[in-house]
Amino acid sequence: MLDAPSAVPLGAGATTPDRPIRGSDDAALRKAAVEFETMFLAEALSAAGLGRPPEGFGGGVGEQAFTSLLVREQARLLAESGGIGLAERIYRSLIGKTEAG
Repeated sequence: MLDAPSAVPLGAGATTPDRPIRGSDDAALRKAAVEFETMFLAEALSAAGLGRPPEGFGGGVGEQAFTSLLVREQARLLAESGGIGLAERIYRSLIGKTEAG
């Protein structure tokens, strides 16, 4: 019987212990780390009330959708400019796991 990790086939770009990280893999890991920090920051900013001014955008059906887009974009800009350092920590953790096998 196969255990869970070995039951999942590795994709063409998967890193295995006998294949070192390539430049494209490195870029993909960094992008994933920044995306994760973006999601984290968007949730934190939403919880803090960013994007919910007392009068909002004047109300209406689309206000919530556009508010979430605004918060997401602000979170992305924060993450891409260094953010809170979460992306770098995640990236280093992912690199360590791929190098260790």
